[in-house]
Amino acid sequence: MNAPEMVLYNGKITTLDEARPHVSAVAVTGGRITATGGDELLTTAADSTGRIDLRGRRVIPGLNDSHIHVIRGGLNFNMELRWDGVPSLDDALVMLGEQARRTPPPQWVRVVGGWSEFQFAEKRMPTLEEVNRVAPDTPVFILHLYDRALVNRAALRAMGYARETPDPPGGELQRDKAGNPTGLLIARPNAMILYASLAKGPKLSYEDQLNSTRQFMRELNRLGLTSVIDAGGGFQNYPDDYRVIEELAGKGDLTLRIAYNLFTQHPKEELTDFSRWVTMTSPGKGDDLLRMNGAGEMLVFSAADFEDFLEPRPDLLPVMEEELAQVVHLLVENRWPFRLHATYDESISRFLDVFESVNRDVPFNGLRWFFDHAETITPRSLERLRALGGGIAIQDRMAFQGEYFRERYGKEAAGHTPPLRRMLEMGIPVGAGTDATRVASYNPWVSLYWLVTGRTVGGTQLYPEANRMGREEALRLYTAGSSWFSGDEEKKGILAPGQLADLTVLSADYLTIPEEEIRGIESVLTILGGKVVYGAEEFGSLAPPPLPVSPNWSPVGAYGGYHRGAAASAAIHKGCACHSHKRVWSPRESRFWGIGCDCFAF
Repeated sequence: MNAPEMVLYNGKITTLDEARPHVSAVAVTGGRITATGGDELLTTAADSTGRIDLRGRRVIPGLNDSHIHVIRGGLNFNMELRWDGVPSLDDALVMLGEQARRTPPPQWVRVVGGWSEFQFAEKRMPTLEEVNRVAPDTPVFILHLYDRALVNRAALRAMGYARETPDPPGGELQRDKAGNPTGLLIARPNAMILYASLAKGPKLSYEDQLNSTRQFMRELNRLGLTSVIDAGGGFQNYPDDYRVIEELAGKGDLTLRIAYNLFTQHPKEELTDFSRWVTMTSPGKGDDLLRMNGAGEMLVFSAADFEDFLEPRPDLLPVMEEELAQVVHLLVENRWPFRLHATYDESISRFLDVFESVNRDVPFNGLRWFFDHAETITPRSLERLRALGGGIAIQDRMAFQGEYFRERYGKEAAGHTPPLRRMLEMGIPVGAGTDATRVASYNPWVSLYWLVTGRTVGGTQLYPEANRMGREEALRLYTAGSSWFSGDEEKKGILAPGQLADLTVLSADYLTIPEEEIRGIESVLTILGGKVVYGAEEFGSLAPPPLPVSPNWSPVGAYGGYHRGAAASAAIHKGCACHSHKRVWSPRESRFWGIGCDCFAF
């Protein structure tokens, strides 16, 4: 037997492998796991074998987000001020004002999703007056889910929105008594006004997009992610907007495994889009680091039932069936896996009518397909989906807007939105994710917290115990479960011989800590294919050197991504009297660590 290249030992390793669910050591060679077991695996090591003492830490398979917009998110990450996890509106406005002063013209300050007013101590949105006060001169765009955006007066000027401007298609400009836009953009009846308005802002240079994408991948590595399935997105054109990720892949600079889906971009031209793409590329093109996965999540615009629980459920147009059938027929004929955004069962039942009709003409025959979201899917629709061999990728969108859903549809309906337990009992493939970055946060531990506790980020109890997950069960959805959605269940998702050596060493023991601490977990060591891509604390010396952030005004350089001090800051301000707010410098990490006060010492 040849000696392994690496042995990780002295850990509490949750493998999710039924044959050996809990071990203390794993051996790695050639980017794959060669053995799992006890610390006796050290006896197989040679002088050249790398050894990592896990120091009793909990180890899990690398996390896999089955629905995230990572390619689009990477192109924009360095431009975005993230309010993800910020504990108070006061802190968020301080950050906004600081970033407005830092940002040079003609750039904007963008707060693009990942937050909810319910996470704030104040339990409210910022007002337009507050936004204009802290940022009077720099354009500011603040996206709230997919229901509205707040923009300041400078942004209104930059967008060209004035008294004489008509309401854009798919949206409404709120106006004052004189007819002037106030700065509130309302998604009514759909989110097109939000997409189109955001797209008016300047982009990063190509070189900065390369840096931005690497920064975003490192941020996801910091939270324990090693794989994602990219769901495309609006204004994410193929192949032009994939140049950055392809260049990074060619240089060996990817620190995530990415399987990506192609998202149609042109209303009424969807069939043209996919007809062109089936001649340009094909599912499976690429390798284990970057691979084309199929079509979706948008297949035709007439099938879009955006979840805006502040508005009544949208009724899809009668033309939807014909348009969707044409595209799905093309995809099935060419054996393209596909995914489809679907929020409401009223839409889902109509989609299934189309799929069943296409299947009678061109059989699916095991072709992999799935719905994304499916919050209100019914038992009957689940049965129909299962009969066609489909799956469901679920996300923690309800953790960010569950209060809105409950107010509109009631507590009982919210309690099984989505019906997680029934999906699993029926044997339907289920994978977990976030739908980041414009709705929910990309932090997988917020999603795992939601699955385990059934609570929103604001603490509202949505789900009864019967519709909640055990911790290991939820973890399986975020690892082995998600691997089905890219056809990788034989390669990753568990820690077993022959599987890719993707694993995460945790800052706290996910299986034993109090529930409220789950969303504060990070990785202290992330390994992709046997290679360290992120390290912190006692494993910091194993990590690759940090990459400087560009451009130099980037919010990422000042605040990072997900608010690292959320738990500490909440504890501080709950009991302190100083009420001072400032950015705190962490000597250990040579960076600012969110918003703190004088009562907290590092």
